[in-house]
Amino acid sequence: MSVVVVTGATGDAGRAICATLTAAGVTVVAVGSETGRLKSVAASTRFVCDLTDAAATRDLAKRVRAEVGPVDGLVHLVGGWRGGHEADDWDWLEPRILTTLRLATLAFHDDLSASATGRLVIIGSSSAAKPTWSGANYATLKTAADAWVAAIASGWRKAGTAAAVTLVVTSIGGDGTPVDAIASRIATLWSEPADALNGARISLVE
Repeated sequence: MSVVVVTGATGDAGRAICATLTAAGVTVVAVGSETGRLKSVAASTRFVCDLTDAAATRDLAKRVRAEVGPVDGLVHLVGGWRGGHEADDWDWLEPRILTTLRLATLAFHDDLSASATGRLVIIGSSSAAKPTWSGANYATLKTAADAWVAAIASGWRKAGTAAAVTLVVTSIGGDGTPVDAIASRIATLWSEPADALNGARISLVE
């Protein structure tokens, strides 16, 4: 049975993904920042962690290995949105979009590399391809996140077992991509060939 870590598990998308994977028989490790909100997430195990803290994130990975087992998937959903190009907006966005991604992927990289079906999944934004001054900070950071995932994909290309995938949306829920559609697409990734998925940007824009 696969072990999949879902970060940002208490958001609407995180809850839907955890529920879908759990129903499919996956051992889901839900990670969030608040104990109270995590209690209602469908998961085998739940951990509270500040993913902007490098030491705490490394410790999370060690605890997951010790208490649950080697990890086969990381679905990274931590993020947020603010418009603008000012320093305050950048300082709010950068830890959420980029730092958490870097630290989480570094902490679980060896597990995913060693797994026969390692999968890294992030949610990308179609707005990154069309940056505007009013959303310059967000577009820049999402582009940086895309580059980080592409670099991971490059490192996995030769082995052909792990895959780093970006699912592209305009927004999540509301007038954007329904959370159930995102969850359903993620659930299929472990049954698809890694070499076909690795480095892919899969559009879920309707």
